[in-house]
Amino acid sequence: MYSLMLLALMYGMSMLPNTAAYPFILGGLVLLCAFIYYETRVENPILDVNLFLSNRAFSFSNLAAFINFSATYAVTLLLSLYLQYIKALDAQQAGIVMMASPITQAIISPLAGRLSDRVEPYKIASVGMAVTTLSLLPFMFLGEATPLTYVAGSLALLGLGLSLFTSPNTNAIMGSVERRFYGVASSTVGTMRLTGQMLSTGVAMTLFAINLGGSQVVPELYPLLLSSVKTTFTIFFVVCIPGIAASMVRGRLAGDEKA
Repeated sequence: MYSLMLLALMYGMSMLPNTAAYPFILGGLVLLCAFIYYETRVENPILDVNLFLSNRAFSFSNLAAFINFSATYAVTLLLSLYLQYIKALDAQQAGIVMMASPITQAIISPLAGRLSDRVEPYKIASVGMAVTTLSLLPFMFLGEATPLTYVAGSLALLGLGLSLFTSPNTNAIMGSVERRFYGVASSTVGTMRLTGQMLSTGVAMTLFAINLGGSQVVPELYPLLLSSVKTTFTIFFVVCIPGIAASMVRGRLAGDEKA
């Protein structure tokens, strides 16, 4: 049910704005409800839904992770298209610019992980979520004349936000459950990450499909491509805002609930 749900949703999103997409999207939502209903009643569930229902710190932490990955994973796709088509860079040059984010993450992530062992991880993760949200704002104003230093600086800020969020948030999730649930908690983190990444790409490709259709990207369509990129970043920025709230709310509950 879960696999068919993802398949139906992603296939439906890829068909938008064609009206034939809506039965697939509706079918995916029905399968999602059926999956949750079944998992709450089976003796040995694949995904322990009751863990979400009984442990709000765990559920809010996972929600924050899902939102974070949903709003950031497609950044690489969007900026690679922007840099190569709008800024006329080749693939190698675009890759060098985009290294700003992973380099920042490689430097900051170990420090953030160690810091979350000393300070309540929800506090660091909440700051990271806020920085991530802030880092998406500059991408909403990309243009043909935007300097590459502007893009690289924004990517470095994104890398800082992801570093401050990812490790501490994982620490918070693992710390919100008893030892016997560590395997379940770890796999749930992976599920939130991959599902969020899939949704992030789906949203980006849906906007491209709506604005560009099945057309090849030629210079005449560059304004539409740029508009699609900026619109997608606007959506991601808005999506990230409730992620900050989810990250902060679970902090007040983390010490209260163990499942």
